[in-house]
Amino acid sequence: MTALPDHTPFSSPFTGTGPRTGVVVSHGFTGSPHGVRDWARSLADAGFAVRMPLLPGHGTSWQELARTHWRDWAAAIDAAYVELAGECEHVAVAGLSMGGALALRVAATRPVAGAVLVNPGLVIDDPRAPLAGILRYVLKSTPAIANDILKEGIDEGAYPRTPVAAAYELNKLFKDTRRLLPRISAPVRVYRSTVDHVVSETSMEALRRGLTRAPLEVIRLENSYHVATMDNDAPEIFRGSAEFIRSLVAGGTPGAAHASQKDTADD
Repeated sequence: MTALPDHTPFSSPFTGTGPRTGVVVSHGFTGSPHGVRDWARSLADAGFAVRMPLLPGHGTSWQELARTHWRDWAAAIDAAYVELAGECEHVAVAGLSMGGALALRVAATRPVAGAVLVNPGLVIDDPRAPLAGILRYVLKSTPAIANDILKEGIDEGAYPRTPVAAAYELNKLFKDTRRLLPRISAPVRVYRSTVDHVVSETSMEALRRGLTRAPLEVIRLENSYHVATMDNDAPEIFRGSAEFIRSLVAGGTPGAAHASQKDTADD
């Protein structure tokens, strides 16, 4: 029996050794901390201080999400960064889907150690996206984009409907984040599912074009769909994220253990 989704935020102190290091973890659009909770807990178990906020308008109702703006979501992740930066020497950012875009925004505007992203979104391919500003007045919601998970019996606890007004805000978030990408210089690791029914390769192409200064490493996930943090490849993501962040703080070479899976930005 699947447990009820837990939408509450997650916070943990630094318990590791060496430089005090924190990680901000962001969930995705229409989702909640439930979708990335195991990821956040694994980072806490690895000794990192962790902050995983509940983004405004999420974990309640899709009608509530329709009343929020993209800057509210960005402000929540930035506030989590500021909190961790006040108690840690180094702070990394991590995010799933839209959470990846929010993490990239912090990396572009704050001094971060690095960024770990899972199937990050930067482009909405739906042809209706440019019309969302008008459609939101006549069409309140569309079918859910939830539970793109290969593993059976898993529920990410996302909304049953997608508010068009929030999709309009998401489009604005993505557009503004793409503008900021050239500012990022910290290393970026992406875990990318080979089959993703929510975020297409268009977002990865935008990421590659935009990261003109930052090293980009892409690790392919062969056994997961979009919500890979709850799917078959989750253990690899959890182990690899901790290894990547430790190597950044230690001044090592991120991704050396995954050289055979590396998909560089030049491909």
